[in-house]
Amino acid sequence: MELFEIKNLYKTLSSKIEKLEQYLEIDKKTKRLEEINKEFEDGSIWNDTERVKPLTKEKSKLDNVLKLFKKSLILKEDYEVYYEFYEDDNNTENFTEIEISIKKLEKVVNEIEFNRMLSGELDFNNAIISINAGSGGTESQDWAGMLYRMLNMYCEKKKYKLSILDYQSGDEAGKNGIKSITFLAEGEYAYGLTKSENGVHRLVRISPFDSSARRHTSFASISVVPEIDDDIEIEIRDEDVRVDTFRASGAGGQHVNKTDSAIRLTHNPSGIVVSCQNERSQHKNKEAAFKVLKSRLYELELQKKQEETDKFNANKKEITWGSQIRSYVLHPYKMVKDHRTNFETGNVNAVLDGNLDGFIKSYLLEFGG
Repeated sequence: MELFEIKNLYKTLSSKIEKLEQYLEIDKKTKRLEEINKEFEDGSIWNDTERVKPLTKEKSKLDNVLKLFKKSLILKEDYEVYYEFYEDDNNTENFTEIEISIKKLEKVVNEIEFNRMLSGELDFNNAIISINAGSGGTESQDWAGMLYRMLNMYCEKKKYKLSILDYQSGDEAGKNGIKSITFLAEGEYAYGLTKSENGVHRLVRISPFDSSARRHTSFASISVVPEIDDDIEIEIRDEDVRVDTFRASGAGGQHVNKTDSAIRLTHNPSGIVVSCQNERSQHKNKEAAFKVLKSRLYELELQKKQEETDKFNANKKEITWGSQIRSYVLHPYKMVKDHRTNFETGNVNAVLDGNLDGFIKSYLLEFGG
């Protein structure tokens, strides 16, 4: 970078930091965090289990924002010190330091701005993600397996903890083929960062399963809902839910073939069906299934409310089955394109390896938190 570019970038970043301090209400958040820390220091709060959980979540959110903002101030100060040294000595070594420090500052400010877009009420929550193969047998099941690998790798990059809740392997697509899979991604902003994947994904390629090497188009859907905290009330009446037990299938060892430990819930009013078979006990599978059902019912209620706005209607129209949100083309050229935001890249392999940040950022910029 040239010196004039560095100086202009510093002015831009300094202005952004000032605006972010006001927008994020840093003083207010600092005061609130001090109040929460005092409550935790008071031993009596630990007797109120219903208050501890939401307070812990609020503390974690505040810590995230304040630590990152504080980091920007430290890096800004570092730059100013290095720049002062450079002005005094005017040597190459000090110029390198100011160049490195301004890039670090830019990265953190961009991160703060990105996180600001995750302002939805449930963006901080864990995510329950389901992938279902479309019609087309082997091709679609293999594509569903590829999408699971893609999201799995993305979650690993974010250091999210993954737990499979339900799994149905493909019939003919080898070890990677999937009919359907539901898993929980646990980590900060898991839902906020993965909700952009909600919808139908289309693959165009020369099929590895076609001896004539013809081009095939496959579809698979991804559903992303936030895991709902216990403090959010969702009424599920016993008489509205049919509970079926069945023998688990797929990976899991000999145990799954001997006991009817898997659970399927059918919520009659909404038509939502949820299955869980990953846990070894019927009780744990039932508990996990009800958690997924609660999250999907909450998401359904949110959708009903949001359908009143034109913006939401325009967004949802893009993510219904039969109208793909994104296309992955491997032949005759290579490109991944999101049809909602028009963001695209030719580096298909990187995307399938879980590099989704460009698509997620463009989605959040377009549709907000």
